Amino acid sequence: MQNWKTPKLKKLAQALISVKKEADMQNFLRDLCTLEELDELSNRWEAVQLLSKGLPYREVASKTGMSTTTVTRIAHWIKHGEGGYKKILKK
Repeated sequence: MQNWKTPKLKKLAQALISVKKEADMQNFLRDLCTLEELDELSNRWEAVQLLSKGLPYREVASKTGMSTTTVTRIAHWIKHGEGGYKKILKK
């Protein structure tokens, strides 16, 4: 997708930042996503956290159940993405 910052994505981002309580966010995410999507998103975030601690790609893949290809892709976006991972990791 050439221009990924679409009006629909902006509306989703606004909805996400409007949620203040963890339980409300969990409920919103459950209504929004399938169980498989939630698992995948959770795995990706776990991979980001493990990679930020310096764990090897293979170990991250083993701990998350993800392929090394996906872990490599996540590592690429940590280093060369929009800075979103890094900003949230600091919080």
